[in-house]
Amino acid sequence: MPVRRIEARQNPLVSGVPERSVRTIFGRIPFAGIIMAKLIYIANTSLDGYCEDRDGGIDFGAPDEEYFSFINDLERPVGTYLYGRRMYEAMVYWETAPIPDQPSWVVDFTNIWRGADKVVFSKTLASISSARTSLEREFNVEAIRQMKADTTHDLTVGGAGLAAQAFGAGLVDECHLFFWPLVLGRGKPALPTHGRLDLQLLNERRTRSGVVHHHYRITK
Repeated sequence: MPVRRIEARQNPLVSGVPERSVRTIFGRIPFAGIIMAKLIYIANTSLDGYCEDRDGGIDFGAPDEEYFSFINDLERPVGTYLYGRRMYEAMVYWETAPIPDQPSWVVDFTNIWRGADKVVFSKTLASISSARTSLEREFNVEAIRQMKADTTHDLTVGGAGLAAQAFGAGLVDECHLFFWPLVLGRGKPALPTHGRLDLQLLNERRTRSGVVHHHYRITK
């Protein structure tokens, strides 16, 4: 499959003028009346803050209908997924996952995933194996800023390593953390450890299976 590069798309609503906004503790304040897309980090995490166990495993338990449906509602308006290599290799399963006889919420998730654009950032991945996917060797901060300015659909970043780079560059606007009822003891931290992050809690929710969802805005 040919690799598609990141292409900046001009916003037809503003003649040649990219979208711009300022992030404040009260949210994003638009310039020219238009708010640019958000970059959102979505992650599963243990109660002690790890998104992978010490062996790199990401099996937190069997997601049920309630969890899948909530994820589907989060992902439905998203236009582009940004992935590191390992997260892409885990998620590309959905490109060819069998749909017949699957519950409706799994079919919904599969179709949402296949319908979104994906950008994979990796120095070692030889090629991509899914449609609507491009491969980038470098994490170009300015290219991501331009993507946010040139689209009306939000973007998500998947994988703690790539997310840490996005957090460090001040690109992440919000995060959704799903705390599963388990403790791993060691592993890969779900959030970056390079410095302080100030967050504003926007919403919280608990599923019947004990998964707790926190929705945060990044304020600093």
